[in-house]
Amino acid sequence: QVQLVESGGGLVQAGGSLRLSCAASGSISSINVMSWYRQAPRKQRELVAAITSGGSTNYADSVKGRFTISRDNAKNMVYLQMNSLKPEDTAVYYCNARRLAGGGTIDYWGQGTQVTVSS
Repeated sequence: QVQLVESGGGLVQAGGSLRLSCAASGSISSINVMSWYRQAPRKQRELVAAITSGGSTNYADSVKGRFTISRDNAKNMVYLQMNSLKPEDTAVYYCNARRLAGGGTIDYWGQGTQVTVSS
């Protein structure tokens, strides 16, 4: 089992910055990919950024150049630095941990943290 706890959300004006943190505990060594997803009202949850155990990163086109995902393996933390925020970035942001197992995947989710960007 893996437990994830997000923090760092809040209200910010357009153009501002926030840093989200995700604290992981449990069977961390089994995790292959850590990601941030977001879900806006009346929209599907979407991938924002991902980082593999080897450090490779992937970003949604909508956040490229503005958001940066990073991880601190020693502290079991994953971060999402969000710069130049836009009102359309408003959503609940979720931390995700994915483990490859038996030809499939197992996903763990945090409880989410609200990010609101005012215009």
